Amino acid sequence: MTTSRTAVLQTLQLNRMNKSILQNGDLLFMSDQSDLSKAIIETTEKYSHVGIFFDGMLYHASRKRGVARQKLEDYLAEEKVEVFVYRYPEIEVESVKARAELYLGCEYNHSFYPDNGKFYCSQYIAEILPIFDVVPMKFGDGEKEISDYWQKYYEDLGVPVPVGQPGTNPGQLAKSEKLHYIGKLDY
Repeated sequence: MTTSRTAVLQTLQLNRMNKSILQNGDLLFMSDQSDLSKAIIETTEKYSHVGIFFDGMLYHASRKRGVARQKLEDYLAEEKVEVFVYRYPEIEVESVKARAELYLGCEYNHSFYPDNGKFYCSQYIAEILPIFDVVPMKFGDGEKEISDYWQKYYEDLGVPVPVGQPGTNPGQLAKSEKLHYIGKLDY
């Protein structure tokens, strides 16, 4: 039995979606080819960044901007990322958006340490949408408890690597049974 080319193409496009069908409160999980992104994915899995969509805007915590709101179009034009859309069906859009707005302008949490008034991407999402568990943070690469990348990263910061500290990561958030995978964003 052979599968027709049309059937294969339809299957490949089944979980791809256009930006026009994004809904307020959709979580956008991303990955790119930067060294940091690769280190995060190697340590955690699958995704290196997450933000939330409201009214054409991406709310997220980024190294460049801290906690910010920017047009999704602008973000996608400046960052070369793959974007995967997840949805929390029980989201209370207005209250989550109001919480998202409260933290705009906060600094980025470069150290990933908890409770310092700063936010990294998944920490920000978990704060405004408190449905996610915290997990002990990992910085290994499968061979070492702390990969060479993270060892140098934290040496440059001048602080110990927070192995085992409570935290979150994009891959862990995406695995939540409370979220539904919608598809890969075409743009």
